[in-house]
This record gives sequence, C-alpha cells and structure tokens, in this order.
Amino acid sequence: MTRKKILGSHVKRLLSGVAVHGRRHLNEVETDLLQTELLLEEAIEKLTSSFMAIHSAVGARQEAIDRLLAGEKPSAEDSARLSDMSGEIGQHVNTAITSMQFQDMTSQLIDRTLRRVAGLREFLGTLSEHGADIAPETDSEEIVERLGKVSMALAIQSLELRTILRKSVEQHHLESGDIELF
Repeated sequence: MTRKKILGSHVKRLLSGVAVHGRRHLNEVETDLLQTELLLEEAIEKLTSSFMAIHSAVGARQEAIDRLLAGEKPSAEDSARLSDMSGEIGQHVNTAITSMQFQDMTSQLIDRTLRRVAGLREFLGTLSEHGADIAPETDSEEIVERLGKVSMALAIQSLELRTILRKSVEQHHLESGDIELF
C-alpha cells in the first residue's frame, strides 16, 4: 500500500471516529434537553392545577367567610366546609411543592448537558492541538503516527465522558417515594 493510501485511510478512520463520537454525544445532549422540556411542562401543569385548586377551594368558602365577617353565625354546612378547607388546601400545597421538586431533576439534566458540551469542546480541542503541529512538509509516516495518537486520545476522552455522564437523574418525591428518570 502506498504512503498516500495509508495516510488517506488513517484520515478517513479519524474523521469517521470523530463524527461517530460527536453524533453520539450530541444525541445525548438532545435527549437530556427533551427530558428537561418534558419535566418542565409536567411541573408547570401540576403547579397551575394546584394553584387553581387552591383558588377554587378558597372561592368556594368565600360566602361563608363573608357571613362570618358580617357577624352572622355559620351554618353547620359552613362550619364543615371551613373545617375541611385547611386539609384540602394543604393537599394542594403538597402537590405544588412536589411539582417544584422537578426543578432539582431539571437542574441535574442541565448540568449533565453542560458537562457533555464541555467534554465535546475538549474533544475538539484535542483535534486542534494535534492538528496544529502538522505542517504541509510533515512526512506521511509522522502524520500517520500523529493520527493514531489523536484517534486513541479521542476514543479515551469519549469513553471517559460517557462513563462520567451515564448516571441517572433521581429525585425523592414527597408523596410517592423515589423517582428515577433514566
């Protein structure tokens, strides 16, 4: 095989490896961002529902509260409704707090995404560092050797990044125990 063909096959293998590793990590970034979006949508939906339920519970008892403020004696029904109101509102507040805990999971996803992007930046920096020393007059054997080193360094960086970021995102949910997202 000629030097030119050997060099060409090494360049092709390096570029192919960079593309595969880069795509894999970008797919993970995309997955984390989609999970973050879903968590935020669910949390906002639950928060909205909880606050509307609190508003409804207070509104439903407002007439009885107005009668009490006017000095009237509450009916037995009014007393029962007002007694139940505290528990009902407490339940809606607990649901709202649970929804706010999704913030912790989204923070973990965003942190993982940022670390993955930083890893990709390092990955590309490795390419830049090794490529900067290759001059047009560098002989093909030295280029092949450098490409082999770059390929090995990139494979190690990619594996380290995947290993570090493989952890699942977890949250301790107030009302139903642990949640493990993935």
